Amino acid sequence: MSLKTLLMPLISRQLFSRQRLLAKRAIAERLRIAKDAPHVVHYFHQVDDPYSVLTAGALPELLARYNIALNVHIVDAPPDSAAPERDKLIAYSRLDAARLAKHYGLEFSDAGRQPSAEAIAEASALLVANHEAEAFAKIAGQVSKNLWQFKADLCAGLDSHMTYPRASSAAVAAHKASANQLRARRGHYLGATFFYAGEWYWGIDRLYHLEQRLQALAVQKHAVTSLLFPPAADLKAPVSCVNPPDIHFFFSFRSPYSAIVAPRVFELARLTGANVKLRYVLPMVMRGLPVPADKRSYISHDTAREAFVRNIPFGCINDPVGKPTERGLALIAYAERIGRGEAYVMSFMQGVWAEGINAGSDRGLRRIAERAGLNWIEAQQALRNDNWRLQAERNRDDMFALGLWGVPSFKVGNVCTWGQDRLWVVADELLKTAVTDKVPS
Repeated sequence: MSLKTLLMPLISRQLFSRQRLLAKRAIAERLRIAKDAPHVVHYFHQVDDPYSVLTAGALPELLARYNIALNVHIVDAPPDSAAPERDKLIAYSRLDAARLAKHYGLEFSDAGRQPSAEAIAEASALLVANHEAEAFAKIAGQVSKNLWQFKADLCAGLDSHMTYPRASSAAVAAHKASANQLRARRGHYLGATFFYAGEWYWGIDRLYHLEQRLQALAVQKHAVTSLLFPPAADLKAPVSCVNPPDIHFFFSFRSPYSAIVAPRVFELARLTGANVKLRYVLPMVMRGLPVPADKRSYISHDTAREAFVRNIPFGCINDPVGKPTERGLALIAYAERIGRGEAYVMSFMQGVWAEGINAGSDRGLRRIAERAGLNWIEAQQALRNDNWRLQAERNRDDMFALGLWGVPSFKVGNVCTWGQDRLWVVADELLKTAVTDKVPS
């Protein structure tokens, strides 16, 4: 056993603990008070990003709610290293933003194409020239809507008595270069992101974490206790559904988001009577797609926050990359054959992501397997079978054919979605088959 394997659970338990996060926040607040500084929130806006459209539209209400100083930065799209399937990302982001907008009662529709390069350049010139907080908050939402509705006049709907300056192409390039560097230096890569006192918050999906933090500091201007975009609640009670479609659950044993959504997927299936199809894939890094350090860091810390909200154990980690994942995947077919697929996936996920178990060792994998109801002698025989590799590749091909590329992803009926924060999409589709009592007219 390597020293890294021995130390990782101890280090990660501390690194991702709630106590450490709260302590870091407390230190940041003491430093702010000592400097008599305002609550500075940095917002990074990507003009050609649908999620930034939704986020920009929320800025006026955010400023109306909280005593914050907003610093706006216009950035480019993430680098190739952070977006290995860029075409799929672009197409999916439009679909997902439209779905998210409908969910929260916002405005955005997927036209099936991106705005032109000329329109993006004009919008960038407008927003860079007006990037000071008050001006940006007033115009960014409308300009973004006009851009994505392909309107010739990007200022349509704004105050007709006002003149809105445009920055030169050189000024835009200089602003973006500086903003990109700041984003990278602070440890992120996406647009539609907020940075406040050491932490990142992506889009309207994670804005509630920032709001809760500001509310805990009593930064709100009024008696604000609600959240602009609260996370969707999971189904809590059984629902009678008629022939609910299968939930195709695309996951990786090395994906922390897969780990924290797995128990929720299986619970949703139990409450609706749906069947879960386990569609495992190899991790990106084991498919020759390295994940940048800033992306790994953000995902891990974000997973810890999301797990805390859902009351799911997470943080004592023994990274299953390589041999542990391969051995883990080799047992799935055996586990499913004896009706213990769900139990085994749950045991493995909890073991490596919450209990620090080394699944690369016989001792660790045996513990994971036996508590899920697997016979260790039979499991050892299953480990000699490499057929799982073909199935993992077929699952990946199927996932790509659906326009998806990352995990966790889901297919239910004709609907496909990506992300642990989109389980409500799966639930909504299942609930379409729910039995309802109709009152005679």
